[in-house]
Amino acid sequence: MPLYRDEAVVLRTHKLGEADRIITFLTRYHGQVRAVAKGVRRTASKFGARLEPFMLVDVQFFEGRTLDIVNQVETIAAYGGEISADYRNYTVATVLVETAEKLTGDDSSPQQHILLVGALKAIATGEHDAELILNSYLLRALAISGWAPNFFDCVLCETAGPHEAFVVQLGGVVCRDCRPAGAAVISAEATELLGALLGGDWSIIDSSEKSSRAAASGVIAAYSQYHIERGLKSLKHLDRV
Repeated sequence: MPLYRDEAVVLRTHKLGEADRIITFLTRYHGQVRAVAKGVRRTASKFGARLEPFMLVDVQFFEGRTLDIVNQVETIAAYGGEISADYRNYTVATVLVETAEKLTGDDSSPQQHILLVGALKAIATGEHDAELILNSYLLRALAISGWAPNFFDCVLCETAGPHEAFVVQLGGVVCRDCRPAGAAVISAEATELLGALLGGDWSIIDSSEKSSRAAASGVIAAYSQYHIERGLKSLKHLDRV
């Protein structure tokens, strides 16, 4: 069987038999990979602890017919321990990896891997508020997948913004003339925050008000659930602040 090696994030694990696990990875260059890790549930396993969710690892795989086989694993960054020690961080990271799994496939771009690694690192090290990291990640991951929202110009008539109404189904803000019934009305501050979250402007994000964060979170949750097939089950467990 041919061998290949890649940097990967552990997205989730499933028990297989008495001692094995099926591990779902998001690799940097091979997209999403599902592989069997033999014997990792035994206490004597050399790399069982390295194959827990949120870990960043260097993995060597045997290529199999249906599932690949994990041959070697080296830890690059042990984000799992720091994240799992805090319940809120854990629930946020769970949404991150579920989103990554649903937005990627065998031919996923390296950008999705890089974005996920950056988000997990930021949560593990406490660089910013965990929910803000999540919201920025969701918007940017959706943008990489081809669903970049528009938070400035009207998506229907292209009138320059800012505008105060957002329509999930249209993928962005609309002006007063184009606003349909039922459109979500958000403040100028929340709209600015949404644009900053998409662009990664942390000077604006970190100084935002609680009310703007709550409004932005609602828009992002609705937009994510609309575009991600079958929605995000883990999002309902998130303790919104």
